[in-house]
Amino acid sequence: MKLSKVVALTLFTLTSIALAGCGRPFKIVTAPGFVELEGQSSSGYAYRATSPEGVVVSVRVIEDEDRADVGFWTKSIILQMRDVSGYALLRVVDVTSRDGTPGKRMEFAHDEDGKPYHYWVTVFIAQDKLFMAEAGAPKDLFERSQASVEWMMKSLKVKCDTIVSPVLASRTCSRW
Repeated sequence: MKLSKVVALTLFTLTSIALAGCGRPFKIVTAPGFVELEGQSSSGYAYRATSPEGVVVSVRVIEDEDRADVGFWTKSIILQMRDVSGYALLRVVDVTSRDGTPGKRMEFAHDEDGKPYHYWVTVFIAQDKLFMAEAGAPKDLFERSQASVEWMMKSLKVKCDTIVSPVLASRTCSRW
């Protein structure tokens, strides 16, 4: 009888630990000098942080259900940003998330009221989802904060790493 109570308590504890992190299906660390903004989900963001100067880093999560790969999303975003929104593509860079997931970073620029802006979009596919990490600001501010932006982007984990994965985590990681 005592053994079954210990097993039940252990399972309850593991389940509680797994569910305690309910929230977003990724992890990202906010860089020093930035603050995480709350209440951004109504704007379509799962995460958004800003510097006092207005450099913004965000993450969006879109259900993909294994329909497309990084190449598809990279081409789609480039076409949308360049041909529809008028951004200039500066370069495309192969990147890897903190958990080893391969992705692509697209670096764009455009002028707004005569002022140059930089905008980065990084995409990863994991958990049957598209993860879009974005960063943008006026060019001079972006360049001053670029090390912090890159540090945050490199901290992004899009795969599960809980001790109960994949049993409790299933396809959605049970959130972090």
